[in-house]
Amino acid sequence: MSVFPSSKPAATTTAAPPPANGATAGPPAATTTATNGGATKSNLYNPTSRQPYRQPYNRRHHHRPRRNYCCCCCFWTILIILILALLVAIAGSILYVLYRPHRPSFTLASLRVHRLNLTTTADSASSHLSTLFNLTLSSKNPNSHLTFTYDPFTLSCVTSNNDVFIGNGTLPAFISNSKNETTFKGVVITTSSDLDADTVNNLRPDLKKKNGIPLKIEMDTKVTVKMDGLKSKKVGIRVTCDDIKGTVPKGKSPSVANVSGSKCKVDLRIKIWKWTF
Repeated sequence: MSVFPSSKPAATTTAAPPPANGATAGPPAATTTATNGGATKSNLYNPTSRQPYRQPYNRRHHHRPRRNYCCCCCFWTILIILILALLVAIAGSILYVLYRPHRPSFTLASLRVHRLNLTTTADSASSHLSTLFNLTLSSKNPNSHLTFTYDPFTLSCVTSNNDVFIGNGTLPAFISNSKNETTFKGVVITTSSDLDADTVNNLRPDLKKKNGIPLKIEMDTKVTVKMDGLKSKKVGIRVTCDDIKGTVPKGKSPSVANVSGSKCKVDLRIKIWKWTF
């Protein structure tokens, strides 16, 4: 029995060998493979085919960890500040409920005008003011658990309308214990100074008022508050006693000012750099 080969042998086409050294290589040749069924399959190289997408490199991604770190620090800082503020507010509320702190009170009991003279030369070239006041002050501590320690006071007397300086004085330092009242008698306010023309023009109308010269007394000092075992730092305060009606004395006897409507208020004096509030 004889076996003859198929009349249509499988045809196989291979790529051409690579070019010699130094030659320019062109696009690879087509490769054709024949299958048993006679169909051919072609694998062709297409230079215009679309390359797979690659995400571009972004340098900004390297800054994200640092930015996240800054945001985290800011968040925790703000949170800690809020927590501390809340704790301070809670502590202040507890102290207020337990001790019920109140401001000290001051009262101007009396004021006597011994001298209030404004003299002007004949040619009105210069004017001189000479004053001497004598007053009685009292300070009261209405608290049951607080003690106030005052530095020496600086007193000044001015007119209520134009703040024309009338005189100054001092008050010694003292300690005001709980539920205690301290009275000072014979406190002297005096001055002897020359005035300019504008100050004289502002002062003359007040001296001619029939119902009295409107005066105001300001007292500046620093105070320390002690509460049981706690002691605060020194805080500046100003005591202002307004609505005083003084009169010019006639003869050698002093005149008594009207202080029935006078009220003294206590304000904090907070100094920040060059400004005082």
